[in-house]
Amino acid sequence: MSKVEIETKDGTCPGYVYRPSGSGPWPAALIFMDGLGIRPAMLEIGERLATYGYFVLLPDLFCRSGPYEPMDPHVVFADPDQRKTLMERFFALATPANIMSDTRAFLDYLAAQPDVKPGGIGTTGYCLGGLMSLTAAGTYPDRIVATASYHGGRLATDAPDSPHLLAPKIESRVYVAGAIEDQSFPDEMKQRLEVALTSAGVDHKIETYQAKHGWVLRDTPAYDAAAAERHWQTLIELLDATLKR
Repeated sequence: MSKVEIETKDGTCPGYVYRPSGSGPWPAALIFMDGLGIRPAMLEIGERLATYGYFVLLPDLFCRSGPYEPMDPHVVFADPDQRKTLMERFFALATPANIMSDTRAFLDYLAAQPDVKPGGIGTTGYCLGGLMSLTAAGTYPDRIVATASYHGGRLATDAPDSPHLLAPKIESRVYVAGAIEDQSFPDEMKQRLEVALTSAGVDHKIETYQAKHGWVLRDTPAYDAAAAERHWQTLIELLDATLKR
């Protein structure tokens, strides 16, 4: 792993780069982190993804909020004051508009790396990042060819920046995995997203895992080892099919 600093329109964004062993160039994958920030469990996602033969960039989507200590999900979820800080200090600035502005810089960074194969890239995201991954597909359709979202929330709402409204612009192959009993992505929202993607002719699949919101990251209360492994299987199938043809 190497730490990098990416210049965005609004300042410097720290990021983490993972390269496979051997010599490149390799296809690129961009990870949109979950809503608990950069911490060991999130860094492990980037590290493992690189072992499948991908040049991986994991940017810190909370870069506008300044430096912060790694968050403990068990503490954040149990402490109302910490949840309030999370929403007011971090989420308030990590808006789709801000993150999509930053994503242009992330994509430009990847395109400039000699170790990265030219052409389209893949994205994956978790919780907050699941929304951003899908939003990026509709914002940069000429640059993203594979899009994954795991336990992403608010993917098809009445908000003017809801990702499902971008469906007509999406050119990538899309995989969305939702959780059971997830208030941020209930069954009716899954159906709304399904209709939007189908109507737009997007090559996609939406599934519901028998797991709770946040099942991929090993440090969350919802972590589910079997479902997390299924996440890896479906993610690598998607990326390999689109980026290693």
